[in-house]
Amino acid sequence: MKRPPLNRSLAEFGTTIFAEMSALAARTGAINLGQGFPDTDGPEEVREAAVRALRDGRGNQYPPGPGVPELRAAVCAHQQHWYGLEYDPDREVLITTGATEAIAAALLALLEQGDEVIALEPYYDSYAAGIAMAGGTRVPVTLRPDAEAGRYRLDLDELRDAVTDDTRLILLNTPHNPTGTVLSREELAAIAQLACERDLYVITDEVYEHLVFDGEHIPLATFPGMRERTITIGSAGKTFSFTGWKVGWVTAAPELVTAVRSAKQFLTYVASGPFQYAVAEALALPDAYYTAFRDDLALKRDVLADGLAAAGFAVYRPAGTYFITTDIRPLGPEISADGDGFAFCRSLPERCGVVAVPNAVFYDHREQGAPFVRFAFCKQMSVLEHAVERLKSLAA
Repeated sequence: MKRPPLNRSLAEFGTTIFAEMSALAARTGAINLGQGFPDTDGPEEVREAAVRALRDGRGNQYPPGPGVPELRAAVCAHQQHWYGLEYDPDREVLITTGATEAIAAALLALLEQGDEVIALEPYYDSYAAGIAMAGGTRVPVTLRPDAEAGRYRLDLDELRDAVTDDTRLILLNTPHNPTGTVLSREELAAIAQLACERDLYVITDEVYEHLVFDGEHIPLATFPGMRERTITIGSAGKTFSFTGWKVGWVTAAPELVTAVRSAKQFLTYVASGPFQYAVAEALALPDAYYTAFRDDLALKRDVLADGLAAAGFAVYRPAGTYFITTDIRPLGPEISADGDGFAFCRSLPERCGVVAVPNAVFYDHREQGAPFVRFAFCKQMSVLEHAVERLKSLAA
């Protein structure tokens, strides 16, 4: 053949690191703290709502293209209750097959060949693939580790300098995966001002909105001038621990929802029918559910973070999400493979029976992420405690 079968724009994307590390965990029997999925199901009443929908025949055939009315109404009620954002369920909400499809459909809808997209680096791996499939050019702005503060910081001057006449949109993720950064009100205000000044759209991935331990989650759409230019993406998977259901949503101004729906209808068209009804009930759970869920994850964060620090890692304690980023270099050159996160993660299951993910896969500038490794703490407490015991061997 004249050229390889894979589209050139996707040639750089092979099997995801999550598949590789999960297979390594299965092969070695290691504790998998690499891929970010819970090891227990969410609320029983939500699961029963899905069963009830199946039995009642709700959603077993194609649901409406925009999503079932009950879920669209529930999404609007959620946005109003938590953030004071008013949306029309018939014109300003679109239900998607998880947040990943929402991101891909938004990028396909808004981008044309050569449009530039600014994304905060490190970024979730589907961002790069989605931009490439849409014909865009990704422009990373790097969140940089502050070792003294134990957190990552956004350089607003670097962000402003990254905007050119070809910039179409900013792809924002807060709370941020993988670093756990929660952007402050001041940072978000500066981003909003920049978007308005340079006439940019912003896609905001807010799937960890209810997992903020330090600070607060503030949707960018609440800032002046941003409701009309922001596509906000949410998801049930992270909030209710049913990641396999793949129920996400978009809220935005009517013309933006119409644009995203134009792309989405040729991806999955519709999906997750009975689960949509269940998620509608989940979004109506009392505030106490969200508080207890967050507090449980905060406790698990601290158990794993303390254990990693005791094992010799430099730990960046996350303000949000359920991931912890660590620097492996304090472990010493032999254990840390001279700061090579890939080599370290591939050897860690044999060394102490734990699987993690190298952060370098989330960077264009691989050298920036080389010594950093991500662990997930969305697991049962007994699993985390067992992992901490195994990791102690690194300190020894």
